[in-house]
Amino acid sequence: MATVPARDKYRSFLHDEGDNVQWRHGGPPTYDVVNQLFEQGRTKEWEEGSLEEIVQNAVKTWEMELSHKVRLQDFKSINHEKFKLVVNGGEELKGEETLKLGSYNALLKNSLPKEFQYYKADEESFESSHQAFRSAFPRGFAWEVIAVYSGPPLIAFKFRHWGIFEGPFKGHAPTGDKVEFYGLATVKVDENLKVEEVEVYYDPAQLFAGLLKGPSMSDSPTQASACPFHSTT
Repeated sequence: MATVPARDKYRSFLHDEGDNVQWRHGGPPTYDVVNQLFEQGRTKEWEEGSLEEIVQNAVKTWEMELSHKVRLQDFKSINHEKFKLVVNGGEELKGEETLKLGSYNALLKNSLPKEFQYYKADEESFESSHQAFRSAFPRGFAWEVIAVYSGPPLIAFKFRHWGIFEGPFKGHAPTGDKVEFYGLATVKVDENLKVEEVEVYYDPAQLFAGLLKGPSMSDSPTQASACPFHSTT
C-alpha cells in the first residue's frame, strides 16, 4: 500500500492536487531538510493564524509552485492574468517570464555591466541556477518573515533568507559559515488573496559576500549533485 506523504506545515497545494498537475521532477517535492534548518535557525516563531504566519506560508507556497510546477495554469497562489514581479526597481516580469527564468534568476537578474555582476543570470538556465544553489546549500536556503507592516490588499513585510555554505559555489570552496541577507517586499493581492504584484528590494552583495569569500578551487569544480525532490527554500 502506498505511503501518503506527510502534509507540509508551511506550504499549501503540495499533496491535495489532482493527477493533472505537471510537476517539474515527476511529483511533489519534499521539504523535510530545509524545514529543519528553518525551525532551528528562525528568529521569529509566529502565532498560528497570525498575519505574519499567513504571509510567511503564502510566500513559501508561491516559491514552491514557481520552483516545482511546470505550467503556470497549475499555480493556485497567483492571479494568472495580472501577476508581475519587480526586483530592486528593475524589469517587470510577467508570470510566464518568471516561470521560465526560475526563482533564482528572476531575483538575481539585473542590468549592471557584466564585469560588475556577481552572478550572471542571463547566462544561467532554470536548471543550472537551482543546481548552483542546491550545491552551495545542501541543507536548503531557508526563508522567514521578520515583520509585517500592512495587511491585504497591499502587504508590506521584511524578510530574512539564510543557509549554511557547505558545498561549492561557482568555483568557490565552501566555508561552513551561515550566509544570509535581509530584504523588504510588497505583495498586492486580489479579493481571493491571489497574488497580483510582487516587488522585492534587497542588496545582493549581502548574499554574495558570503558565497564568494570561499577560497577559489584550483581545479575545475564538479558541483555536488543534489536530489531535485528535496527543495532548497
